[in-house]
Amino acid sequence: MDFTFTEEQLAAAEAARGVLAAVAPDGVPSPALTTGAVAEGFDRELWDRLAGADLLSLPLDEEYGGAGLDAIALCLVLRESAKVLARVPLLENSAAVAALQTYGDKELGTRLLAPAGRGELVLTVAASGRTGHDPAELAVTARPDGETWVLDGVQTAVPWAYDADLVVVPAHTDGDRSVLALVAPTGAGVALAEQVSTSGERLGELRLESARVAGRDVVTAAGAWEWLRELLATGTCALALGLGERVLRMTSEYTGKREQFGHPIATFQAVAVQAADRYIDLRAMEATLWQAAWRIASGAPGALPLAGDVAVAKIWAAEGVRRVVQTAQHLHGGFGADTEYALHRYHAWAKQLELALGGAGAYEEALGDLLAAHPLG
Repeated sequence: MDFTFTEEQLAAAEAARGVLAAVAPDGVPSPALTTGAVAEGFDRELWDRLAGADLLSLPLDEEYGGAGLDAIALCLVLRESAKVLARVPLLENSAAVAALQTYGDKELGTRLLAPAGRGELVLTVAASGRTGHDPAELAVTARPDGETWVLDGVQTAVPWAYDADLVVVPAHTDGDRSVLALVAPTGAGVALAEQVSTSGERLGELRLESARVAGRDVVTAAGAWEWLRELLATGTCALALGLGERVLRMTSEYTGKREQFGHPIATFQAVAVQAADRYIDLRAMEATLWQAAWRIASGAPGALPLAGDVAVAKIWAAEGVRRVVQTAQHLHGGFGADTEYALHRYHAWAKQLELALGGAGAYEEALGDLLAAHPLG
């Protein structure tokens, strides 16, 4: 197993660090002090800078103005964005264009992909289903009606729903087939109800009542939603890794300066052991992330289906990021809860990522089912 990154992948990460260097994690009001969302929309100025650095078009082929890079490069950039709590739909937009390029037809690609890569068209994905626990594709029904499709159902916690031009909505047909529909949030039969995430960001509950979508805006290719779902999950693991790495660094810097009994508390064995445990968590999160991203990027077969590697990455990311921020809060003492210090924001974002990934127990059960169906050895 070789996780050496290519020059192009490393260049994407370096470009991201350059663009994100000026981003302040506390650039909006604290979620701890705000009733409702911390801001109405995402950081448009940062979005334009990312577009100018060609970081929104990474997964796109050259014909659409992209660099033709893979899921690994995307995860490297997402990892950097989480270190500064970048408030942009980078994951959702990038995953959506990657899926549309891979599974959509030529007409759809010509019409949408280049503008999305330039940041002129914003895409998001409804991936939480009706409750956040049920499969997203089962929350909405889709039936063909002439040259259009009719959609009914509800998708909860859609990120950046009020800012997006189009929402990629998974739905199921009478034939128990999954499709992806591109829904305009302002279209007829479409309504949004405001929700607020744990991190204080504005989400939307998407309600569809006989909403009509043109046939050209529906992707019916087999496997499209499953592939997009795994890419979104892997990208979320990359966000968790980047956030965790930044929090551990904050903890290291603080414990190296904070003194008790005339010595930095970082020199105390109990503190050092806890920090070492969290470092091990991060390395496990990193290894499982790159395994899942490599499977998506290469399409290579494995002992288990792709869903197995993604499940392992999600287990480590969901539990690991929680342990990292909890230890950070503990080692910072009361200072960690100070709303003028950024750690409490990272804690809120980590909890939101953990909720987005879902409970580790569910993925352990899914992994057990996969192991039973595909015995190793």
